[in-house]
Amino acid sequence: MSLIPSLFGRRSSGMDPFSLDVWDPFRSSDETSQFAATRVDWKETPEAHVFKADVPGLKKEEVKVEVEEGNVLQISGERSREKEEKNDTWHRMERSSGQFLRRFRLPENAKMDEIKASMENGVLTVTVPKAAVKKPEVKAIDISG
Repeated sequence: MSLIPSLFGRRSSGMDPFSLDVWDPFRSSDETSQFAATRVDWKETPEAHVFKADVPGLKKEEVKVEVEEGNVLQISGERSREKEEKNDTWHRMERSSGQFLRRFRLPENAKMDEIKASMENGVLTVTVPKAAVKKPEVKAIDISG
């Protein structure tokens, strides 16, 4: 396996050829970067590729699902930090805020024109239907002799 993906690509399993998460040497480890690392599950069923992203507290208007370069699924959004009032005293601020962006290169069998997205209970679900795989035609050849 090449060193390039381990140095420049953040891959949780090390075997994900479709993830386009880019390594950021300037990303800090404070609480604002926690939202930037939005967790996404990607499963493949016989009918579709299904992505589930945790986006708690966001409205659907604050999340974007886009396709770029023909086959790259991009999920992005932003949660604003709560405004501080002059007379407020904060004892703890643990909820994350900031922007997030996740990109995934979809395989060739993805039906890009039929992608659907929905949000429920803080979970964004993006369903990318798959084109039917054509089975190779097998033709029997008679053996002479």
